[in-house]
Amino acid sequence: MNRFRIAVIAAVMAASPLAHALDIEPYIRKDKFEQIKISPKGDYFAATVPMEDRTILAVIRRSDNKVTGSFSLGRNTTVVGFNWVNPERVLISVGEKFGALDEPSPTGELFALNATSGQADPLVGYRVRQELGTHIKGKKAEDVAAFLVDDLANDDKSVIITVSPFATDTFARAEKMDVYSGRRTRVASAPMRNASFTTDNAGIVRFAHGEDIDLSTRLYYRKGDGEPWQVINDAAATGLDEAPLGFSADDRIAYLLLESEKGPDRIIAYDTVSGERREVMRDSVADPMQMIYKPGTNVPIGAYFAAGKPEMRFFDETSPDAKLYRLLEKSFEGSTVSITSETADGGVALVYVSSDRNSGDYYLFDTRKLKADYVMSNQDWFDPDLMNPSVPVNFKARDGLALRGFVTRPKGSEGKRLPMVVMPHGGPFGIRDYWRFDNDVQMLASAGYAVLQVNYRGSGGYGRDFRYAGARQWGGAMQDDLTDATKWAIEQGIADGSRICLYGASYGGYASLMGVAKEPDLYRCAVGYVGVYDLPTMHTAGDIADRKLGRNYVNDWIGPRDKVAEVSPTRLADRIKVPVFLAAGGEDERAPIEHSRMMERALRKAGVPVETLYFDTEGHGFYLVEHRREFYTKLLAFLSRSLGGETASPPVAGAKTATR
Repeated sequence: MNRFRIAVIAAVMAASPLAHALDIEPYIRKDKFEQIKISPKGDYFAATVPMEDRTILAVIRRSDNKVTGSFSLGRNTTVVGFNWVNPERVLISVGEKFGALDEPSPTGELFALNATSGQADPLVGYRVRQELGTHIKGKKAEDVAAFLVDDLANDDKSVIITVSPFATDTFARAEKMDVYSGRRTRVASAPMRNASFTTDNAGIVRFAHGEDIDLSTRLYYRKGDGEPWQVINDAAATGLDEAPLGFSADDRIAYLLLESEKGPDRIIAYDTVSGERREVMRDSVADPMQMIYKPGTNVPIGAYFAAGKPEMRFFDETSPDAKLYRLLEKSFEGSTVSITSETADGGVALVYVSSDRNSGDYYLFDTRKLKADYVMSNQDWFDPDLMNPSVPVNFKARDGLALRGFVTRPKGSEGKRLPMVVMPHGGPFGIRDYWRFDNDVQMLASAGYAVLQVNYRGSGGYGRDFRYAGARQWGGAMQDDLTDATKWAIEQGIADGSRICLYGASYGGYASLMGVAKEPDLYRCAVGYVGVYDLPTMHTAGDIADRKLGRNYVNDWIGPRDKVAEVSPTRLADRIKVPVFLAAGGEDERAPIEHSRMMERALRKAGVPVETLYFDTEGHGFYLVEHRREFYTKLLAFLSRSLGGETASPPVAGAKTATR
């Protein structure tokens, strides 16, 4: 080979980086566990385990890691909640989830699983009339929905539940239930439709809170058993919601979460004797993300706030519980730390540790010896040190509204002028992106992209006025927020302005297609995954339109049917000038596949290049691993053609991934 040929080849190689392939198998695998809780005596763990198309509950004996019992109801079912009600029995709440991205819809059934025998018993619900297996004994079937209110820490045999008829807009009742026989006794009746109950530390129902068919909320209070209900807040009059959070240890002070007319929600202490109210905690930017309770109780002691990275704050920073949390925070620096459960004597706490690069580790913490021992991880095949860091960012929209989000860059890159994927979250209202591990974000960053997540107006977590600023702004100001965020990333030198694509699911799919219709010169491509694209159709098809509350929601938050056609991507296909990739499931009840088919037809008619991936047996997000593999393989190939990032490598049996 002569020197000229060598020089030409070297120049070509320098100008065209070698194509690499990314192993996507680690990113499409199901978590080993989702949530884990330790039993009151510390003998067992109860854990939710994601399977291919369902989530089950397993009980694991600590002494030998043997599974002593498990619970599952079949395809599309999930465990939406579980609690140890005594040292040997777990109470389980069941839901249905038609697709990996679908929010679980609780069925209102309650079951109990015995840790020692593995026997599962139905306690409340319609399904008890069916044969569920040799280990389940049927009881009287009822067309009611039941949910746990209080596990009654000092009563190993009973719990307080809420029960309501299997119908819309009903009046619930609070009942005391035997967790073995299922027998129930009424202890309170709701003063309004669609109410939930809150008990004090003695297990007495004191609050009822709910949303009526007009979408307004009310909060009722009563002094004790048999006392009359009194309205202490009516949102129809005040314009603001109030919700109970729990009681102080002596049951005199009730902590309430109050919406603010401007700015984030606040926590107040309500003196139930004098009626005095005082603010005890509020952030300047973010709502309380999650309450912190005194371990083993329902007594609030503080809250997490997440303007960027989650932060803990306590009502009393000098309290022993606050000091314990601060010790854990210091021990796992750079991570978010929470206590999921603890033994009845308070000696051992199960601690959950996570971050932007760690999907979650569990540790057993000895509160006396102040020693933590690793237990297990949600995804132990990832090494956090090899994952891609996410950085909280903030900027302003064109109208001056402060916006926040996250930028994730490939680990080790200079982080400048990168090809970028903008990922609008689903929902959209009340939902938000957090600083946490996200498989899609990590996969895209590992493929060479900067990833921008934006909490556009309408998102949750930043106050009522921020959320309401998104009402009827599909394709309007909410979309402009994404545009402004994209331009900000270009101005900051994060993104290469000529190599940016949109990719989102559900509402995020809508925003991706609407983005390339509204800003045809800003983006190179768009991906819509289980999205909605024809807004008039949302008034007539899908699970939201099937309910009166849902129809009110569509009108009030998206817009009247005769007004939303003009912001429907299906009606704007002739404005789209870049390639599009659509993926959807035939069993999707939230975003029916017809939205994607309508979008596809409109794009083809307009001469826009469009690729599709449809699975008739999938719902709102793909469950099956082989379907997920095909989707993400096609996604990376599609993005690579427009942006130049890595494609997916073929799966190799026995190949090692980035493990610990």
